[in-house]
Amino acid sequence: MQPKLKKALTIIIPILLSIGLVWYSLSKVPLHQVIEEAKGANYWWIALSVFCLTLSHMSRAYRWLFMLEPLGYKVKFKNSLMAVFSTYLINYGIPRSGEVARATILANYEKIPFEKGFGTIVAERIADMIVMLFIIFVTLILQFEFIVEFFSNKFSATTLIILSTIGLIIIGFFLILRKSEIIVIKKIVTFVNGLIEGALSILKMKRKWAFIGHTIFIWGMYLLMFYTTTFAFDSLIGIPIAAVLIGFISASFSIAATNGGTGAYPAAVYAAFSIFGIAEDPSFAFGWVLWGAQTIMTIILGALSLIYLPIYNRKSAEV
Repeated sequence: MQPKLKKALTIIIPILLSIGLVWYSLSKVPLHQVIEEAKGANYWWIALSVFCLTLSHMSRAYRWLFMLEPLGYKVKFKNSLMAVFSTYLINYGIPRSGEVARATILANYEKIPFEKGFGTIVAERIADMIVMLFIIFVTLILQFEFIVEFFSNKFSATTLIILSTIGLIIIGFFLILRKSEIIVIKKIVTFVNGLIEGALSILKMKRKWAFIGHTIFIWGMYLLMFYTTTFAFDSLIGIPIAAVLIGFISASFSIAATNGGTGAYPAAVYAAFSIFGIAEDPSFAFGWVLWGAQTIMTIILGALSLIYLPIYNRKSAEV
């Protein structure tokens, strides 16, 4: 595939996916019903959830300093914070492009080589991925009986055996391919090994426990943000913790797959909540309100950061 075509597809596909999911969300529940549900929400809980999200971003900005310190760079916290806020805003345009912009901001204002700054961001994302996998693992353990019962009702025993067999074959296939001399396979293996090495490098950091502490705090705030929003809707108060965990996981993947979760976030929440028999109206309203609150916060703080970055650094240079 030509590089230009590949780049175009990475921009077009998420946008089309977002548009399709917006249409799907609104086709399941008319917009006026979502608005009615949203009007009845307690927005003090929404404000608390946004506050939790803001704290997580601040912690992420501070955690980044631990990654840059061993490289010999002492970065201003304000630059790190504004770079993080800018990242999330830019990701609404092109998914994952914000990480590139974040490293570029450091290169421009802190004179850190792009490849070094980007390398620390990749290592950060590895740490985040590990925590996400841990949350999924804990959810599977805590809700094992429920998940088994759910899939047993949805699929026959024969189907589950076939899917499990296919899964084991795929795992075995990849284990065999690890020793393959095929160039593409070797690149994949090298990439995976690099991810593992990057993750292990965190344990060699000077302030590794502070880094791990901030990582736990960041994801704790993400979960608290999602959970506190359920109290904003009378029809969602007291929903099972399993619904919160599975809804959170589903919504998190939707953000990674599209432009900031546009359209996908409410659909992902509904898909998770529907497993527990939660009605469509509050499920979609929850998704749209939480996504909307996050988006408004991201637009305001991201835009202010992009505007203030050159002003702040010009003043710092004059001092």
